[in-house]
Amino acid sequence: MTPITPIDPTASTAQSKASVKILGKDDFLNMLIAQLQHQDPLNPADSTEFTAQLAQFSSLEQLSNIHESLENMEQFQASLTHSQAVSYIGKEITAAGSGLHLKDGQTAACHFELEANAALTAVSIYDATGGFVNSFETGPLGPGRQSAIWDGTDFNGNQMPAGAYTFEIQAVDATNESVRVRPLMSAMVTGVSFKDKTAYLMTELQSVALDKVIDVMEASPPAAPVTTQTAAILDEHPNGGL
Repeated sequence: MTPITPIDPTASTAQSKASVKILGKDDFLNMLIAQLQHQDPLNPADSTEFTAQLAQFSSLEQLSNIHESLENMEQFQASLTHSQAVSYIGKEITAAGSGLHLKDGQTAACHFELEANAALTAVSIYDATGGFVNSFETGPLGPGRQSAIWDGTDFNGNQMPAGAYTFEIQAVDATNESVRVRPLMSAMVTGVSFKDKTAYLMTELQSVALDKVIDVMEASPPAAPVTTQTAAILDEHPNGGL
């Protein structure tokens, strides 16, 4: 006896899904023409029904055109967004984030935004691995954007190496109640990446979605080094020679 192979319902479902085809306006028009060609001359199609079919075809064509226009508009909007994102390269942006970049032998500013007056603000610094580096406090600060300067040292007073760090902000008011604070990061845009129809600005700290950018500014030029000749001129003519 020949064994009977059981039917796999999953395979039949997949085949049925693969065989499904959505009819477009061209298919609808071909069906309408075929209906006219094969109708009984002695018993033609009802004019009211034929008019309704023409109206359906007109609606289908309009919907198809609207869908195509929306797709073109979406592509145009995406191209504008990509062009705008590329124009940010080389500029300094401000966005929500707790990233911080320390340069050799320099201090670093921790930017944040307070919702209300703060009597005391505590700042904690962490390295790239999340290890605690240092903490310090500031005096009373008003609502809005504020900055706290980290001197670039650890809790033992040792100068930390240049690189990426993160900071954490905690603030309280005069009654020792917590004040809502939002950390902000400032960094230069070095490139752009596109993922899931979203443009991301690449910085030395982290990638930032284009719609999360708060401010855009021209990058500050690096300070010119003081040469021996320049120093001699300044010594010879203090205060500009006045």
